[in-house]
Amino acid sequence: MGEKKNIDIGGLSFAWDLEKGQFSFEGEDAILFWISSAMKTLFDTIEEISGEEAASVVLETTGFRQGLVVGEYFQNMKGVTVFEAAELITDTYASAGWGKTTIKYLNPESKTLSAELKDSWEHKINVAQKKTKGGNFLPAHYAGIFTGLFGTNIWYKVIQHQIEGHECTTVEYFPSNIDITQNIHQLARRKEAQKIEHLQKVVAEKTAELKDLIKKLSSPIIPVLEGIVVVPLIGKYDEDRTEDLIVNTLNNLPKHQANYLVLDLTGLDKELTEYTASLIEKLGAAASLIGTKTILVGISADLGLVISETHIDLSKYDCFQTLQHGIHYALAQSGRSIV
Repeated sequence: MGEKKNIDIGGLSFAWDLEKGQFSFEGEDAILFWISSAMKTLFDTIEEISGEEAASVVLETTGFRQGLVVGEYFQNMKGVTVFEAAELITDTYASAGWGKTTIKYLNPESKTLSAELKDSWEHKINVAQKKTKGGNFLPAHYAGIFTGLFGTNIWYKVIQHQIEGHECTTVEYFPSNIDITQNIHQLARRKEAQKIEHLQKVVAEKTAELKDLIKKLSSPIIPVLEGIVVVPLIGKYDEDRTEDLIVNTLNNLPKHQANYLVLDLTGLDKELTEYTASLIEKLGAAASLIGTKTILVGISADLGLVISETHIDLSKYDCFQTLQHGIHYALAQSGRSIV
Protein backbone atom coordinates (compact mmCIF):
# COMPACT_ATOMS: atom_id res chain seq x y z
CA MET A 1 0.00 0.00 0.00
CA GLY A 2 1.00 3.60 -0.32
CA GLU A 3 1.90 3.18 -3.99
CA LYS A 4 1.17 6.11 -6.32
CA LYS A 5 0.83 5.74 -10.05
CA ASN A 6 0.40 8.30 -12.84
CA ILE A 7 -0.08 7.57 -16.53
CA ASP A 8 -0.98 9.66 -19.58
CA ILE A 9 -3.17 8.23 -22.33
CA GLY A 10 -4.00 10.31 -25.38
CA GLY A 11 -2.74 13.40 -23.58
CA LEU A 12 -5.05 12.81 -20.62
CA SER A 13 -3.86 12.13 -17.08
CA PHE A 14 -4.91 9.19 -14.91
CA ALA A 15 -3.62 8.87 -11.36
CA TRP A 16 -3.98 6.46 -8.44
CA ASP A 17 -3.13 7.01 -4.79
CA LEU A 18 -3.73 3.66 -3.09
CA GLU A 19 -2.89 5.02 0.37
CA LYS A 20 -5.75 7.52 0.11
CA GLY A 21 -7.95 5.21 -1.91
CA GLN A 22 -8.15 7.87 -4.61
CA PHE A 23 -8.46 7.73 -8.38
CA SER A 24 -8.06 10.94 -10.42
CA PHE A 25 -8.91 11.78 -14.00
CA GLU A 26 -7.43 15.01 -15.33
CA GLY A 27 -6.69 16.10 -11.76
CA GLU A 28 -10.27 15.58 -10.58
CA ASP A 29 -11.54 12.89 -8.23
CA ALA A 30 -13.21 10.10 -10.18
CA ILE A 31 -14.60 6.63 -9.55
CA LEU A 32 -14.73 3.42 -11.54
CA PHE A 33 -17.74 1.12 -11.82
CA TRP A 34 -18.36 -2.12 -13.67
CA ILE A 35 -20.90 -1.28 -16.36
CA SER A 36 -22.89 -4.50 -16.75
CA SER A 37 -23.17 -5.17 -13.02
CA ALA A 38 -22.79 -2.16 -10.69
CA MET A 39 -24.08 0.51 -13.11
CA LYS A 40 -26.84 -1.79 -14.32
CA THR A 41 -27.92 -2.28 -10.71
CA LEU A 42 -28.05 1.49 -10.25
CA PHE A 43 -30.26 1.95 -13.32
CA ASP A 44 -32.47 -1.00 -12.36
CA THR A 45 -32.96 0.39 -8.87
CA ILE A 46 -33.92 3.85 -10.12
CA GLU A 47 -36.53 2.30 -12.43
CA GLU A 48 -37.80 -0.02 -9.70
CA ILE A 49 -38.37 2.82 -7.24
CA SER A 50 -39.63 5.58 -9.51
CA GLY A 51 -41.07 3.64 -12.46
CA GLU A 52 -39.70 3.44 -15.99
CA GLU A 53 -41.24 6.69 -17.24
CA ALA A 54 -40.05 8.76 -14.27
CA ALA A 55 -36.63 7.07 -14.38
CA SER A 56 -36.28 8.06 -18.03
CA VAL A 57 -36.94 11.72 -17.16
CA VAL A 58 -34.54 11.53 -14.20
CA LEU A 59 -31.72 10.15 -16.36
CA GLU A 60 -32.45 12.57 -19.21
CA THR A 61 -32.45 15.53 -16.80
CA THR A 62 -29.25 14.36 -15.08
CA GLY A 63 -27.50 13.81 -18.39
CA PHE A 64 -28.47 17.25 -19.68
CA ARG A 65 -27.42 19.09 -16.53
CA GLN A 66 -24.07 17.32 -16.35
CA GLY A 67 -23.47 18.11 -20.02
CA LEU A 68 -24.38 21.75 -19.40
CA VAL A 69 -21.58 22.01 -16.83
CA VAL A 70 -19.10 20.55 -19.32
CA GLY A 71 -20.26 22.80 -22.16
CA GLU A 72 -20.07 25.97 -20.06
CA TYR A 73 -16.57 24.98 -18.88
CA PHE A 74 -15.27 24.69 -22.44
CA GLN A 75 -17.14 27.82 -23.54
CA ASN A 76 -15.15 29.80 -20.99
CA MET A 77 -11.81 28.47 -22.29
CA LYS A 78 -10.08 31.21 -24.25
CA GLY A 79 -8.85 30.45 -27.75
CA VAL A 80 -10.86 27.21 -28.06
CA THR A 81 -13.41 27.09 -30.88
CA VAL A 82 -16.60 25.07 -30.80
CA PHE A 83 -15.02 22.58 -33.21
CA GLU A 84 -11.96 22.18 -30.99
CA ALA A 85 -14.08 21.89 -27.86
CA ALA A 86 -16.23 19.18 -29.47
CA GLU A 87 -13.11 17.20 -30.41
CA LEU A 88 -11.57 17.61 -26.95
CA ILE A 89 -14.78 16.49 -25.26
CA THR A 90 -15.33 13.40 -27.39
CA ASP A 91 -11.66 12.36 -27.04
CA THR A 92 -11.84 12.86 -23.28
CA TYR A 93 -15.01 10.81 -23.02
CA ALA A 94 -13.49 8.03 -25.14
CA SER A 95 -10.50 7.83 -22.80
CA ALA A 96 -12.89 7.63 -19.83
CA GLY A 97 -14.72 4.62 -21.31
CA TRP A 98 -17.82 6.43 -22.49
CA GLY A 99 -17.64 4.83 -25.93
CA LYS A 100 -16.79 6.37 -29.29
CA THR A 101 -18.68 9.57 -30.18
CA THR A 102 -18.23 11.10 -33.62
CA ILE A 103 -19.55 14.53 -34.54
CA LYS A 104 -20.65 14.07 -38.16
CA TYR A 105 -21.39 17.71 -38.92
CA LEU A 106 -21.37 20.84 -36.83
CA ASN A 107 -22.74 24.24 -37.87
CA PRO A 108 -22.12 26.98 -35.29
CA GLU A 109 -24.22 29.46 -37.27
CA SER A 110 -27.41 27.38 -37.30
CA LYS A 111 -26.32 25.75 -34.03
CA THR A 112 -27.09 22.29 -35.36
CA LEU A 113 -25.09 19.09 -35.42
CA SER A 114 -25.33 15.35 -35.77
CA ALA A 115 -23.56 12.82 -33.56
CA GLU A 116 -22.95 9.09 -33.73
CA LEU A 117 -22.53 7.18 -30.47
CA LYS A 118 -21.05 3.70 -30.66
CA ASP A 119 -20.62 1.15 -27.85
CA SER A 120 -21.38 3.71 -25.13
CA TRP A 121 -21.63 2.67 -21.49
CA GLU A 122 -25.35 3.46 -21.60
CA HIS A 123 -25.79 1.13 -24.58
CA LYS A 124 -23.95 -1.63 -22.71
CA ILE A 125 -26.19 -1.15 -19.67
CA ASN A 126 -29.31 -1.29 -21.84
CA VAL A 127 -28.04 -4.52 -23.43
CA ALA A 128 -27.44 -5.99 -19.95
CA GLN A 129 -30.99 -4.91 -19.00
CA LYS A 130 -32.30 -6.74 -22.09
CA LYS A 131 -33.99 -3.56 -23.30
CA THR A 132 -35.18 -3.11 -26.87
CA LYS A 133 -35.03 0.68 -26.79
CA GLY A 134 -31.96 2.79 -26.08
CA GLY A 135 -31.65 5.22 -23.16
CA ASN A 136 -31.62 9.00 -23.28
CA PHE A 137 -28.92 9.93 -20.76
CA LEU A 138 -26.15 10.39 -23.34
CA PRO A 139 -28.29 12.00 -26.07
CA ALA A 140 -29.48 14.51 -23.46
CA HIS A 141 -25.95 14.88 -22.10
CA TYR A 142 -24.60 16.09 -25.43
CA ALA A 143 -27.62 18.40 -25.73
CA GLY A 144 -26.49 19.92 -22.43
CA ILE A 145 -22.89 20.20 -23.67
CA PHE A 146 -23.83 22.08 -26.82
CA THR A 147 -26.36 24.21 -24.93
CA GLY A 148 -23.38 25.39 -22.88
CA LEU A 149 -21.12 25.78 -25.92
CA PHE A 150 -23.68 27.64 -28.05
CA GLY A 151 -25.17 29.65 -25.21
CA THR A 152 -28.71 28.73 -26.31
CA ASN A 153 -31.02 25.86 -25.50
CA ILE A 154 -30.28 22.81 -27.66
CA TRP A 155 -32.47 19.73 -27.77
CA TYR A 156 -32.19 16.43 -29.59
CA LYS A 157 -33.92 13.77 -31.65
CA VAL A 158 -32.69 10.18 -31.74
CA ILE A 159 -32.80 8.98 -35.34
CA GLN A 160 -31.80 5.41 -34.52
CA HIS A 161 -30.53 3.43 -31.55
CA GLN A 162 -27.65 1.00 -31.74
CA ILE A 163 -29.60 -1.45 -29.59
CA GLU A 164 -32.16 -1.73 -32.41
CA GLY A 165 -29.54 -3.46 -34.54
CA HIS A 166 -27.84 -0.42 -36.07
CA GLU A 167 -24.09 0.12 -36.16
CA CYS A 168 -24.40 3.16 -33.89
CA THR A 169 -26.88 5.52 -32.25
CA THR A 170 -27.50 8.58 -34.40
CA VAL A 171 -28.72 11.80 -32.80
CA GLU A 172 -29.57 15.17 -34.32
CA TYR A 173 -29.29 18.41 -32.27
CA PHE A 174 -31.01 21.73 -32.88
CA PRO A 175 -32.19 24.88 -31.09
CA SER A 176 -35.52 24.31 -29.38
CA ASN A 177 -37.88 25.61 -26.72
CA ILE A 178 -38.07 22.09 -25.31
CA ASP A 179 -35.99 21.72 -22.19
CA ILE A 180 -35.64 19.46 -19.17
CA THR A 181 -37.79 21.69 -16.98
CA GLN A 182 -40.66 21.37 -19.44
CA ASN A 183 -40.21 17.60 -19.51
CA ILE A 184 -40.30 17.43 -15.71
CA HIS A 185 -43.50 19.49 -15.63
CA GLN A 186 -45.06 17.33 -18.34
CA LEU A 187 -44.20 14.20 -16.35
CA ALA A 188 -45.71 15.75 -13.22
CA ARG A 189 -48.88 16.64 -15.15
CA ARG A 190 -49.10 13.14 -16.63
CA LYS A 191 -48.68 11.59 -13.18
CA GLU A 192 -51.27 13.98 -11.77
CA ALA A 193 -53.65 13.21 -14.63
CA GLN A 194 -53.17 9.48 -14.03
CA LYS A 195 -53.93 9.91 -10.33
CA ILE A 196 -57.00 12.01 -11.12
CA GLU A 197 -58.16 9.44 -13.67
CA HIS A 198 -57.68 6.67 -11.10
CA LEU A 199 -59.57 8.64 -8.45
CA GLN A 200 -62.37 9.40 -10.91
CA LYS A 201 -62.61 5.70 -11.71
CA VAL A 202 -62.74 4.80 -8.01
CA VAL A 203 -65.36 7.51 -7.38
CA ALA A 204 -67.43 6.30 -10.33
CA GLU A 205 -67.28 2.70 -9.07
CA LYS A 206 -68.18 3.71 -5.52
CA THR A 207 -70.95 5.98 -6.79
CA ALA A 208 -72.39 3.13 -8.84
CA GLU A 209 -72.25 0.86 -5.80
CA LEU A 210 -73.89 3.54 -3.66
CA LYS A 211 -76.62 4.16 -6.23
CA ASP A 212 -77.30 0.43 -6.39
CA LEU A 213 -77.48 0.30 -2.59
CA ILE A 214 -79.78 3.33 -2.52
CA LYS A 215 -82.04 1.66 -5.07
CA LYS A 216 -82.30 -1.42 -2.90
CA LEU A 217 -82.85 0.57 0.28
CA SER A 218 -85.21 3.13 -1.21
CA SER A 219 -87.46 0.57 -2.95
CA PRO A 220 -87.75 -2.34 -0.50
CA ILE A 221 -90.41 -4.99 -0.97
CA ILE A 222 -91.35 -6.51 2.39
CA PRO A 223 -93.56 -9.63 2.35
CA VAL A 224 -95.22 -9.54 5.77
CA LEU A 225 -97.83 -12.25 5.39
CA GLU A 226 -99.01 -14.57 2.63
CA GLY A 227 -100.40 -12.44 -0.18
CA ILE A 228 -99.52 -9.15 1.54
CA VAL A 229 -96.44 -7.05 0.82
CA VAL A 230 -95.45 -3.69 2.27
CA VAL A 231 -93.53 -0.99 0.38
CA PRO A 232 -92.39 1.92 2.56
CA LEU A 233 -91.96 5.24 0.75
CA ILE A 234 -89.02 7.17 2.20
CA GLY A 235 -87.84 10.74 1.62
CA LYS A 236 -88.24 12.62 -1.65
CA TYR A 237 -88.74 11.04 -5.05
CA ASP A 238 -87.34 12.33 -8.30
CA GLU A 239 -87.74 10.81 -11.76
CA ASP A 240 -84.98 8.19 -11.31
CA ARG A 241 -86.18 7.04 -7.87
CA THR A 242 -89.78 6.93 -9.09
CA GLU A 243 -88.91 4.71 -12.05
CA ASP A 244 -86.81 2.39 -9.88
CA LEU A 245 -89.62 2.12 -7.33
CA ILE A 246 -92.33 1.33 -9.86
CA VAL A 247 -90.22 -1.18 -11.83
CA ASN A 248 -88.93 -2.93 -8.71
CA THR A 249 -92.38 -3.14 -7.16
CA LEU A 250 -94.16 -4.43 -10.27
CA ASN A 251 -91.42 -7.02 -10.91
CA ASN A 252 -91.69 -8.39 -7.38
CA LEU A 253 -95.45 -8.39 -6.75
CA PRO A 254 -96.08 -11.52 -8.89
CA LYS A 255 -93.09 -13.26 -7.30
CA HIS A 256 -94.66 -12.83 -3.86
CA GLN A 257 -98.14 -13.65 -5.22
CA ALA A 258 -99.33 -10.43 -3.63
CA ASN A 259 -103.05 -9.75 -3.45
CA TYR A 260 -102.50 -6.58 -1.43
CA LEU A 261 -99.87 -3.89 -1.75
CA VAL A 262 -99.60 -1.78 1.39
CA LEU A 263 -97.91 1.56 0.69
CA ASP A 264 -96.53 2.99 3.91
CA LEU A 265 -96.32 6.78 3.61
CA THR A 266 -94.95 7.35 7.12
CA GLY A 267 -91.41 8.06 5.91
CA LEU A 268 -92.32 10.46 3.12
CA ASP A 269 -90.75 13.89 3.24
CA LYS A 270 -93.11 16.40 4.86
CA GLU A 271 -92.75 18.63 1.83
CA LEU A 272 -94.93 16.35 -0.24
CA THR A 273 -95.11 17.55 -3.83
CA GLU A 274 -97.70 16.91 -6.48
CA TYR A 275 -95.09 14.76 -8.21
CA THR A 276 -94.90 12.43 -5.17
CA ALA A 277 -98.67 12.29 -4.92
CA SER A 278 -98.90 11.35 -8.59
CA LEU A 279 -96.30 8.62 -7.94
CA ILE A 280 -98.63 7.06 -5.36
CA GLU A 281 -101.49 7.15 -7.86
CA LYS A 282 -99.35 5.65 -10.66
CA LEU A 283 -98.03 2.89 -8.41
CA GLY A 284 -101.55 1.96 -7.27
CA ALA A 285 -102.89 2.01 -10.81
CA ALA A 286 -100.01 -0.14 -12.10
CA ALA A 287 -100.51 -2.65 -9.28
CA SER A 288 -104.22 -2.95 -10.09
CA LEU A 289 -103.35 -3.94 -13.66
CA ILE A 290 -101.77 -7.16 -12.37
CA GLY A 291 -104.59 -7.83 -9.92
CA THR A 292 -103.07 -6.37 -6.75
CA LYS A 293 -105.14 -4.03 -4.60
CA THR A 294 -103.43 -1.03 -3.01
CA ILE A 295 -103.86 0.13 0.57
CA LEU A 296 -102.40 3.40 1.88
CA VAL A 297 -101.18 3.67 5.47
CA GLY A 298 -99.29 6.20 7.55
CA ILE A 299 -101.39 9.17 6.47
CA SER A 300 -101.28 11.79 9.19
CA ALA A 301 -103.64 14.76 9.33
CA ASP A 302 -100.92 17.04 7.96
CA LEU A 303 -100.10 14.64 5.16
CA GLY A 304 -103.79 14.26 4.30
CA LEU A 305 -104.10 18.04 4.02
CA VAL A 306 -101.09 18.23 1.72
CA ILE A 307 -102.46 15.45 -0.48
CA SER A 308 -105.82 17.21 -0.76
CA GLU A 309 -104.07 20.34 -2.01
CA THR A 310 -102.25 18.50 -4.81
CA HIS A 311 -105.45 17.87 -6.81
CA ILE A 312 -104.53 14.16 -6.95
CA ASP A 313 -107.50 11.97 -6.02
CA LEU A 314 -106.39 9.11 -3.75
CA SER A 315 -109.85 8.50 -2.31
CA LYS A 316 -110.26 5.35 -4.41
CA TYR A 317 -107.72 3.63 -2.17
CA ASP A 318 -108.45 2.31 1.31
CA CYS A 319 -106.49 4.52 3.73
CA PHE A 320 -105.46 3.86 7.30
CA GLN A 321 -103.47 5.77 9.88
CA THR A 322 -101.12 2.93 10.89
CA LEU A 323 -99.44 0.00 9.18
CA GLN A 324 -101.01 -2.40 11.67
CA HIS A 325 -104.51 -1.28 10.73
CA GLY A 326 -103.74 -1.68 7.04
CA ILE A 327 -102.44 -5.23 7.45
CA HIS A 328 -105.46 -6.25 9.61
CA TYR A 329 -107.76 -4.83 6.92
CA ALA A 330 -106.00 -6.78 4.15
CA LEU A 331 -106.30 -9.99 6.18
CA ALA A 332 -109.97 -9.35 6.86
CA GLN A 333 -110.60 -8.84 3.15
CA SER A 334 -108.97 -12.22 2.57
CA GLY A 335 -111.15 -13.85 5.23
CA ARG A 336 -108.27 -14.22 7.65
CA SER A 337 -107.17 -12.68 10.91
CA ILE A 338 -104.18 -12.65 13.25
CA VAL A 339 -104.75 -14.96 16.24
